[in-house]
Amino acid sequence: MNNVWFELIICVFLLIGGVFCVAGSIGLMRFPDIYCRMHALTKPVTLGAFCLIVAYTLFLYYAGLGLSMKGVLAVVFLFLTVPVGSHMITKSAYHNGVPLWEDSVIDQLAEDLKDVPADEHEIVNINS
Repeated sequence: MNNVWFELIICVFLLIGGVFCVAGSIGLMRFPDIYCRMHALTKPVTLGAFCLIVAYTLFLYYAGLGLSMKGVLAVVFLFLTVPVGSHMITKSAYHNGVPLWEDSVIDQLAEDLKDVPADEHEIVNINS
């Protein structure tokens, strides 16, 4: 009976991970601009990948192969790099003049940059 519960936990982690990865993929296809798309990709896909790696690590333990340091390192690497990378991509898009969605309510970064001299946050035209 103990093995059934362990297998059920692994299946639940796989299911949750798959659902979050699919939700992030749907957000990538449906959201209107790069800022919303990066938000839709970063959060659910990070959590989905975390659940899939946890299921992988639990399966290796269940199979008698011990705990996987590769899985632990992958989770740490994901949590450290994905949010920082998506933040940098979004910030780069903003500073390169990629427009916000026309129905966006507020542009907080523009409000924060209005007191900064223009040469410190100059928008680069990538089409020139």
